[in-house]
Amino acid sequence: MIDKQQVISIAEKWLNTKEGYFLVDVDVTPDNRIVVEIDQAEGVWIDDCVDLSRFIESSLDRDVEDYELEVGSAGIGQPFKVLQQYINHIGQEVEVLPKSGAKIKGILVKADEKGFAIRTTRKEKVEGSKRPKTIEVEMPFGHDEVKYVKYVISLK
Repeated sequence: MIDKQQVISIAEKWLNTKEGYFLVDVDVTPDNRIVVEIDQAEGVWIDDCVDLSRFIESSLDRDVEDYELEVGSAGIGQPFKVLQQYINHIGQEVEVLPKSGAKIKGILVKADEKGFAIRTTRKEKVEGSKRPKTIEVEMPFGHDEVKYVKYVISLK
């Protein structure tokens, strides 16, 4: 079986020559199906996926071990997997599914290795008012407190 760490190392060599690109995920199955996901703030170009695929192929030997290789961008609307995806989407609407509750939509306002925060609205009863008022709140989350976070695709 092809070593996942070897594929990561090869991909990172190529990524270091491309400004703004970063590795999202590498998966190697027992039958040597290799899937490499990359991303960039401005989006991933197909030519770059082809270039990375050729670079990986030139570093592996099919005579030693046969494999299937797929290189692509992190899917739009897919859950974030690495911190850089959070950072690239600060200021944009995301959907959060906490382990303890229902989906929440809000604007991603900050992110680091410990967690992230979104700004959202909710209705609260304000003293002296008959009806609940909509207020804006910032909600912090640890990465281990959520099942997923993903970018909300808006067709406005």
